[in-house]
Amino acid sequence: MKTEAVVLRSLRFGEADRILHVYTPRRGKIGAIAKGVRRARSRFGGRLEPFFRLELMLHEGRSELLTVTGAQTIDGFPRLREDATALDTAARACDAVSRLFDTSEPHPNVYNLLCNELALIDADARRAGHANQLAFRLKLLLAAGFAPQLTSCASCGERDHLSGFSGAAGGVVCDACGGFALSGEAHGFMVEALGRPLAQAPAASPRALRQAERAIADTVEHHAGVRLREAVAR
Repeated sequence: MKTEAVVLRSLRFGEADRILHVYTPRRGKIGAIAKGVRRARSRFGGRLEPFFRLELMLHEGRSELLTVTGAQTIDGFPRLREDATALDTAARACDAVSRLFDTSEPHPNVYNLLCNELALIDADARRAGHANQLAFRLKLLLAAGFAPQLTSCASCGERDHLSGFSGAAGGVVCDACGGFALSGEAHGFMVEALGRPLAQAPAASPRALRQAERAIADTVEHHAGVRLREAVAR
C-alpha cells in the first residue's frame, strides 16, 4: 500500500526497530513498524522521525502493525527542528490530531490541516503563536463534529447577553444559563478563527486567548472524552 503520511510519533522498539504512529489522508491513524531503522546503514536514514511528511510504502500482514517497506520525503520541515519552541508547538499539534482522531476513519481535511500547520511553524514559528494554535484546534473540532455553538445560547437558544461558555451544553450560554465567563473578545476570536484560513488567525489579548483555550478544552473533554495538552503561549 502506498500512502502519504505525517509521522505523529516514533518509539524505539527492540534493538534496531521503531514503532511509528502516522496520520494519513485515506486511512486515518495507522501504526507501523520500521525494521532495522536504527542501524547505521538503514536505507530509511533519519526520515522516519516525528513531523516528517512522507510517501510511505506499507505491507499489511497478520499483525495490527503495518510494515514500512519504503519511504520518500515530501517535506521534512527542517527549520522547525532548529527551534525548541517550534518543535514543542509541532509536537502539540500532532498530539491533538492523535488524540482527537485516534481511528482509521479517513479525514483528508484533517491531514491537510496538519500539513498546513506544520508548514506555518516551519516557515515562521512566530506566526504559529497562541492564536494560531487555538485556531488550529477549533478547526479540528469542526472536522470532528464538535464545533461549539457560537451564534446563540447552547442551552436555551437566546441570541443576546451571551456572556458565558459551557462545554457540557456545547457552546456559548446566556446570563441566565450560567457557564464560566467568556468575554466578547474571546467569543469574537472563536467566531473569526473558525471562519478564516489557518494562516490568518485573528489577534486577541492573552486574557481572551486563555478563555478561548478553556472553552476548547471543555468542549473536547465533554464531547470527545480526551484532554489536550495546553497550547504554547508566547
